[in-house]
Amino acid sequence: MKVSEILQVKGNILYTITPDQPIVDAANTMAEKDIGSLVVMEFGDLVGMLTFREVLKAVHANDGSVGAGTVRKHMDDAPITVTPDTEVNEVRRIMLEKHARYLPVMNAKTLLGVISFYDVARAVLEAQSFENRMLKAYIRDWPAEQEENTN
Repeated sequence: MKVSEILQVKGNILYTITPDQPIVDAANTMAEKDIGSLVVMEFGDLVGMLTFREVLKAVHANDGSVGAGTVRKHMDDAPITVTPDTEVNEVRRIMLEKHARYLPVMNAKTLLGVISFYDVARAVLEAQSFENRMLKAYIRDWPAEQEENTN
């Protein structure tokens, strides 16, 4: 399975923010939309990712308040990206090794979407469930062997 297949199932809703917006706006958007990340775009290019991890770091640094800084100050300015052709097993490896819960999907310089750890887990579970159903159907429909005539 490839990343492109996960994106097809997930849909095309993508939430973005600019780097010069206040981090409080980003945190509010993430809370209102019930999302864990925002793609940071500037002049049509991906320049970073802001996840709940960076927001929590900002809260910690500001003694319990998100603070008055901008997204640029807190964002990950070198996010790991994948392509639509990246295999799911490679995505799982990257997510586990790099502790990345969200990966932007890029086709050259074009942002196609973001996949989350949840999206990958759901896709793998659905693929395994489908395979299990097919195997069970195959076993149920196993043709009865004909008895050999021993006359």
